Amino acid sequence: MLKKLVARPNEVLDIRTEIIAGITTFLASMYIIVVNPSILSHAGMPFNAVLTATVLVSAFSSIAMGIYAKNPILLAPGMGLNAFFTYSVVLGMHVSYQVALGAVFWSGVIFILLSVFNVRTAIVKAIPQQIRFAIAGGIGLFISLIGFENARFIVSNKTTILSFATLNVITATFAVGLLITAILVARRVRGALIFGIVITTLLAVPIGRLYGDATPFYGHATLVDWKGVFARPDFSLFLKLDFIHSLELSIWPVIFVFLFADMFDSLSTFIGVAEAGNLIDEEGEPLNIKESLIVDAFSTAISGLFGTSSGTSYIESATGIEEGGRTGLTAIVAGLLFLPFIFFAPILSVIPALATAPALVLVGVFMMQPVTKINWSKYDDAIPAFLAMILIPFTYSITQGLIWGFLSWTVIKFFTGKRNEISPMLWVIDVFSILALVLK
Repeated sequence: MLKKLVARPNEVLDIRTEIIAGITTFLASMYIIVVNPSILSHAGMPFNAVLTATVLVSAFSSIAMGIYAKNPILLAPGMGLNAFFTYSVVLGMHVSYQVALGAVFWSGVIFILLSVFNVRTAIVKAIPQQIRFAIAGGIGLFISLIGFENARFIVSNKTTILSFATLNVITATFAVGLLITAILVARRVRGALIFGIVITTLLAVPIGRLYGDATPFYGHATLVDWKGVFARPDFSLFLKLDFIHSLELSIWPVIFVFLFADMFDSLSTFIGVAEAGNLIDEEGEPLNIKESLIVDAFSTAISGLFGTSSGTSYIESATGIEEGGRTGLTAIVAGLLFLPFIFFAPILSVIPALATAPALVLVGVFMMQPVTKINWSKYDDAIPAFLAMILIPFTYSITQGLIWGFLSWTVIKFFTGKRNEISPMLWVIDVFSILALVLK
């Protein structure tokens, strides 16, 4: 019965590999349990209530992905979407968080309709193959940048925009953890990323205790802290969304941005991890794309109901795929691992962001392989692909990379006499891309 639920036809289910992959995906994504509440609390939402909502949305959505779509992709409230919710909608537009939650819910409902009636599947098929390869590479660069940033290895610089920090106790610990993890990966050690996370956590324990001080980097002297075991769940945000006022005309641009950003973030994630993990069908399309998009839409809708910003597919799923995860069991395991943290969230403080950083950096390596398929000698293909790939990390936005990849593809193909390579659906996507730029 388990094999029927999570595996595809003619696919052998290696339970041990899938479980390791699920654990790896969870460890790379678990930061959202505390990061999401810390961001949404600025919108006036109770921290513990958002934490409870985050855990439930992540668990239910990921389990649904595994059972219904049979894909090894984890879902959780999206980074970027939570910042838009807090700083642009609630604080910037002075919209109550209850109305903003309603906007999230309605964007999910529209999302479901688009998925059920195959509109989103048609959008996927309209994305040029060269752009798809670029998306995978761009997401890989983006994940690596996040890892380097989490380790404070790369920092902002007024003169050069970004720069190497300095060689200090934090960057040295990260470098050692990265090299150890890289050696394990190169030697094909099963569970290499998990071992890397555990080893880097142990290396970080003495910081602030025996040597060094993490305060200038993370705001507290020690990196690994024991903050207890138990925390009471808080369901006070459940069904606190405003269904009616969130449908007012002034809120529709907010609904559209939630819809567009979530849609293209999830589409790019599916395409990126599918290309990197060879999770594609005979026609070169991501496996079970319709079912996966329906689950993603379901995640957004229940996010509004439970009390958090939009749920979406996570690029960190690539860590589990690299460990061999190929079926829905990976997503089910990752989803189940969220559930205990309704009660035991303080335990997560033991694993610092520094410890997961090496795994994120190495995922960038794994996801660069599709870039070799880009036709770099054909500039009308190469330029849009390059823009899509490079703008994802440079703008810190997957959506912006896609938008400019689509628009540049259309313009260049149009003016080089290759209009037949612009599908009717791509013209529609271009219109919505422009609207997203104007409305954001």
